[in-house]
Amino acid sequence: MMNWGQIMKNWKRYITYAGITLAVLFSLPFLIPMSAYIGQVQEAATTSLGVPVNIGSLRLAFLPSPRLNIGNVVVGKDNEFSAEHVSVIPALTSLFSDVKVISHVQVEKPNVKKGALDILANLSKQPKDEASVQVVTIRQITIQNATLDWPNMKLPEINADIFLTPANKPESAKIESVDGKLKLDLIPKDDQQLITLVADKWTLPAGPPLLIDRLRMDMVLTEGKLDIHKIDADLYGGKLSGDANLTWGKVYKVTGKLNVDNLAVREPASIMSKSTRVSGQLFGNGNFNATSKEAGQLADGLHADIKFKVVDGVLYGFDLAKAPAMLLSRGQMGGETKFDEFSGLLGVAGKQYQFHNLKIHSGLMAAKGAVKISPDKTLDGVVEVEVKNSMNLTGIPLQVSGTLDKPMVFPTKAAIAGAVAGTAILGPGVGTSMGIKAGSTVDKIKGLFGGDK
Repeated sequence: MMNWGQIMKNWKRYITYAGITLAVLFSLPFLIPMSAYIGQVQEAATTSLGVPVNIGSLRLAFLPSPRLNIGNVVVGKDNEFSAEHVSVIPALTSLFSDVKVISHVQVEKPNVKKGALDILANLSKQPKDEASVQVVTIRQITIQNATLDWPNMKLPEINADIFLTPANKPESAKIESVDGKLKLDLIPKDDQQLITLVADKWTLPAGPPLLIDRLRMDMVLTEGKLDIHKIDADLYGGKLSGDANLTWGKVYKVTGKLNVDNLAVREPASIMSKSTRVSGQLFGNGNFNATSKEAGQLADGLHADIKFKVVDGVLYGFDLAKAPAMLLSRGQMGGETKFDEFSGLLGVAGKQYQFHNLKIHSGLMAAKGAVKISPDKTLDGVVEVEVKNSMNLTGIPLQVSGTLDKPMVFPTKAAIAGAVAGTAILGPGVGTSMGIKAGSTVDKIKGLFGGDK
């Protein structure tokens, strides 16, 4: 029977052997001169991708599992993709098979520029022959602290866990912003991918930095098509809902519809312009569409027709109730117009906005007209104002000009001339009113032929 002394001696021997084994496993990767292979790996990757590939370091490691560690990877002439560290973990059982299996690829702190999409697109267009038969399949990709460097967009850092099919196509994925405000789940179903996007206290990454309190989008991804079946958002005390459809191929095309319910418009309006131009509660609905050769340019080609209504609000920058006084002052800047209801139809064409069928009601004052906002934020339009308690005047046409930040309204030249002539011939009151009506008629006739007001 073995005594305790012998047992302890054997355990010491085992521990010594284990220590030597671990030491070998830790030191062996440093003894293998992997740096000699960097040039070959770079050349093979460059040939495969069609763009320059540079690698800072290569190192084998056996703990915690056998893997190849790659440091400081840079892809593309303009560094379209870069990563501080990439670990490639093979499935050891596939090392002697025709198709090699990578069980896990871990990517740390990658930076992805928009140009990386062009590299992928060109790669997919390359002709397939016998030499391009798939010899490597990847099961899982984990991404940590990824930065998406897109022009005119402020995107958060993200983490992602992506599982792939044997054909290296996404099977399922979980993507989450590092700050936890944005989450996306992708789940396979038949030949479709079901996608759920949830956001909380999230600021839009492009366009006006609108703050969304809560957002949920339910989507279905198929080949060349994304159907957004449900858009449901809470923002600025109101709700936004709708649906959309995005297709791509030779061009990108998006169509959809939106509904807005009881949204407090003052804060988002102030984001659009340095000076707040309107307040109140917004209700609206309409359709939109856009077509572009690039996804990032869809907003530039946006077209929309939206019926809207704002209640219990204020238009800042001018006072329409003082329209009669403008006949004498010949213009106005500043002031405000309180209204019970402000409604109309908004037409969007790229960065130009056209307000049609405008109607404003407030107590004894009513107005109607049309105003255009150009891409440079200049205003151009005519609003006809009726003030029921002043001089019995009706339909005073006002020219709207200036900019969104500094609007200006003044009676049209024909209205002023008509008021002066009518007053001189028939006297103030009736004569003035008839003169203004005559001037307004002249304005409308000139408008038919493109004349100036």
